[in-house]
Formats: sequence, structure tokens, C-alpha cells
Amino acid sequence: MIEKKDISIVIADDHPMILRGLNEELMTNEYNVVGQAVNGMQALELLLTLKPDVALLDIDMPLLTGFEVVKMAKEKQIATKFILLSFHKENDYISQAKALQINGYLLKEDSFSDIENCIQRVLKNEECFSSAFEAASLESVSEDLKRIKHLTSSEKTILKLVAQQMSSNEIAETLFISIRTVEKHRSNIITKLEIENTTNALTNWAYFHRNVIKEL
Repeated sequence: MIEKKDISIVIADDHPMILRGLNEELMTNEYNVVGQAVNGMQALELLLTLKPDVALLDIDMPLLTGFEVVKMAKEKQIATKFILLSFHKENDYISQAKALQINGYLLKEDSFSDIENCIQRVLKNEECFSSAFEAASLESVSEDLKRIKHLTSSEKTILKLVAQQMSSNEIAETLFISIRTVEKHRSNIITKLEIENTTNALTNWAYFHRNVIKEL
């Protein structure tokens, strides 16, 4: 196990009390907190400058969300392990985290021992999601993402527009293709995603997964 004092950590949260409390817990337990941020832009700057071992990030922050911070940091190819801390339990948030291959996702109601365990696990390249998430939900999200990856580039383009709640006519006009071609793509997408072929089923599915789909 890596010594706590050798683990460099950046923390970010726009709630001062939460940020201060997290910092005090980490420092008391001898972790090396190298930076604190109160918004997403500041967090990104710290990550790119300090390149810490671990970043503990709130999701809902001003300027940049935790998801946006992770995406932009990964584009710069820094080796930091990311753990999100949030109140959000919805599958949509879990899907975004998995789509971005974020290492850990904990709830703010989780204990500090959960945070410590998660830090050690992500440093071993293990995935760590809060025990409050149902295993079935995590598996369902993982299966959805696997199916999305099987789509062709054309089908992904169509799916992105469906997620914006565009009609087949609007998609055809936007992409300069026939409505028949759009409908064929929609049919293939429904089959590959294993969605029930009912009215508005694909539109509803795409809208629910819109934050994941936009990353395709």
C-alpha cells in the first residue's frame, strides 16, 4: 500500500465548508493535499500545473463541471486518478462517469474511510463506485455503454441528433440525406441498443443518455 504522505491530492468543491472539512480530514490523516479549488477552472489549472496523484472533484461547480474538468485534463494526458464526490445517485451521472472512464465516484454521504479506500483502489487502477449504488444499476449502465460503442460513426451521428430531439425530417435536412436513410439508421440503432421498437422509444432513450451520447 502506498504511504499516505506520498500521495499528492488536489480537492475541488464550491462549498467552502465541504472543502474545508475534506481538507482537514485528509491533512489529519497525513495525506499530502497540494491544492484546493473552488470552481472547475481553478481545479483544471491546478491539475495541469501540479499533476497530482489523485483529484477529488465535486461535479456541480461554477465555470466547469467536474465532468468537464476530467475530460479536459484527460485530453492533456495527465496521469491523475479522478474521484468524483457528489450528491447525485442517478444513472445518468453514473453513465457519464463510466463513459469518461473516471476511476471513482463516491457520494458526499459516504464516510471518510470510504474515501480512503477509494483512493487506494484507484491508485491500483481499480474502479471504485459508492456502495450505495446498486450493482444492477452499475451493470445496466456498463451494458448500455458497450452497446453504444458497437454503433457505426453514421449511427452515432444520427443518435446525437435524436438526443437533441430532432425529428427524422430535421435530421435528413441537417445531414443532406433522405428520410428513408435516416429511418434505416434509426432501425439499426434500435436493434443494436436492444431498445423496444415503440413510438418515441429511441427518442426517450437518447434523451435520457444525452450527456453520454454527446461524448461520442
